[in-house]
Amino acid sequence: MSRQPTRARTGQPVPLLVETFLDMLLAERGAARNTIESYRRDLLHFAEFLGRRRRTLEAADTDHIRRYLKTLSEAGMAASTSARRLSTLRRFYQFLHAERIRDDDPSSGLDSPRLGKSLPKFLSEADVDRLLTAAHARPGADGLRLAALMEILYAAGLRVSELVGLPLAALSRDGRLLTFRGKGGKERMVPLSEPAMDAVAAYLPTRDGYLPKRRAVADLGFMFPSRGKDGHLTRVRFNQVLKELAIEAGLDARRVTPHVLRHSFASHLLAHGADLRTLQQMLGHSDISTTQIYTHVLDERLKSLVAEAHPLARIGDEI
Repeated sequence: MSRQPTRARTGQPVPLLVETFLDMLLAERGAARNTIESYRRDLLHFAEFLGRRRRTLEAADTDHIRRYLKTLSEAGMAASTSARRLSTLRRFYQFLHAERIRDDDPSSGLDSPRLGKSLPKFLSEADVDRLLTAAHARPGADGLRLAALMEILYAAGLRVSELVGLPLAALSRDGRLLTFRGKGGKERMVPLSEPAMDAVAAYLPTRDGYLPKRRAVADLGFMFPSRGKDGHLTRVRFNQVLKELAIEAGLDARRVTPHVLRHSFASHLLAHGADLRTLQQMLGHSDISTTQIYTHVLDERLKSLVAEAHPLARIGDEI
């Protein structure tokens, strides 16, 4: 009996080849649920484009992909979004080629849309200090929990999904290191700062108060458990609390997100002398080119060093 295609959340049938590709990403690459959903949406959008031209995904050629990208551009789509969709199509057609479902890869000769150079948004060290001070000022167990969350986020540069889903077992016995599996299932080890170690130590005795009250529900071993269906603090709830904290700290809440704090962690480390390779490992980037978005910090540091230390700069001041 042939397998029937499932349906996406939009109600649109999901082609079996797409299902097979997504199953591979999940099983062999350990792709996150959000990543799988993103690939699914991109492929269904391209399939819809092809369907209007009476062509299927497996029969598409290079010209179809080129026209699809042109359509996205004409519709005003950001170059970064078009580049991501082309990346999805490349991985999909590389998979079809590797599995010998196709004799060629129609995406191989295409260039990615040109991207404007955008710098990551980050907070100043003073602004981060204000956030951390506001977190520590919160009273009771909720204050201890929030302080631990904020100190870990800034000290280790975690993604928000990594933070809220952090296993309790990730913490080393001496409380100095976190060892966990991040994006793509890759194991990562990051050190904690003294303030983060102290905040975690103060919070842990209160952790049991966040476990489900029903005894039938087991402790799933999350560092930040909750009584919700996920068993741990959700990304949405943490974002809400972070916005509230930003307002308490006198900051523009629109500028404060978990990812901005991750950028702040990276930018501040580089500004204080860290090298890109070390930062790459701590952030969990598989490719150093991703980490190189922070080189604007290095550029500023070099300008500062030249202005302060170069003999000609000093002569200029004297003149």
